[in-house]
Amino acid sequence: MGIIWTILIGFIAGLVARALLPGKQAMGFILTAVLGIVGSLLATYLGQAMGWYTAGAGAGFIASVLGAIVVLVIYGLVVSRR
Repeated sequence: MGIIWTILIGFIAGLVARALLPGKQAMGFILTAVLGIVGSLLATYLGQAMGWYTAGAGAGFIASVLGAIVVLVIYGLVVSRR
């Protein structure tokens, strides 16, 4: 059940991250969902590695949004170099 919650929070976090980050991000609905899910998973596993969360606990909404923003910035850097 924890991974489903992480994916759901990640999806919403991807939408919020795109709204908060200035500039134009050329990605559709599916990539936005993937962005949020990857950001949420990143925040979850980074938080567990740092000792902020216990094993099996997912990241909160704010951490997921921050993780999604980090992934979005990295995605923007990779896409702009093409």
